[in-house]
Amino acid sequence: MSIRTAILDGVATIEIARPEKKNALTVAMYEAMAEALHAASADGAVRAVLITGQPGIFTSGNDIEDFVSRPPGQGSDSADSPVFRFMRALLDCEKPVVVAVTGAAIGIGTTMLLHCDLVYVSDEARLVMPFVGLGLVPEFASSLVVPQLMGHAKAAEKLLLGDPFGPDEAVACGIANAVLPAGEVVAHARRVAERFNALPPGAVREAKQLMRAPHREAVLKAIRTEGEIFSRRLRSPEAIEAFQAFFQKRRPDFSRFQ
Repeated sequence: MSIRTAILDGVATIEIARPEKKNALTVAMYEAMAEALHAASADGAVRAVLITGQPGIFTSGNDIEDFVSRPPGQGSDSADSPVFRFMRALLDCEKPVVVAVTGAAIGIGTTMLLHCDLVYVSDEARLVMPFVGLGLVPEFASSLVVPQLMGHAKAAEKLLLGDPFGPDEAVACGIANAVLPAGEVVAHARRVAERFNALPPGAVREAKQLMRAPHREAVLKAIRTEGEIFSRRLRSPEAIEAFQAFFQKRRPDFSRFQ
């Protein structure tokens, strides 16, 4: 298993630990993260959740080979896919979720940050949402939340062109709280998570619910709509060309498409 979990001093840690594959996420890893989030929500001893990666890499997003061989289902089946169970578990987590972005955060490595509570990025972080370049569409409500945070023009750079952005821009647009030296980001995020041990858990829980409530239905609707289109586009000629190019280590050629 490439997800490590532990509970220490009131903090449930979820560590993405597959550095040999740049922390690429498999179906099994999504399942493990969803289970860990559910367990943290149900455990009265847990006051906060900390999600982190490995030095230099948070996650490179989906493991393409695993993703192509076991794509999310279509229609009602998609809601039961491990990736969507993870999304829902993160949205439903009653405890504060703190993230230490230890390096590159690609695809869902960036979009999951939109639904966490406190995000700290290393000065080596590089965030990118390359969905359109793969013949796909944005996911995890990023088509809704990113324009809200950045405005349409900047969101178009990130979501349509797939332009990467660094830690300072992540803080400036409200995705992250602060930039830390790479060697300090995990320890800082843990100290922040441990601060919840001194706060009343019921008040924290209900304050988080109030903060998320105004946009919750819109976020859920966006996830459903994106998921339906995303699942359909996985089988599109454009996505097939993009994935074949990835495996063949060449640039995709979209010139024949209209």
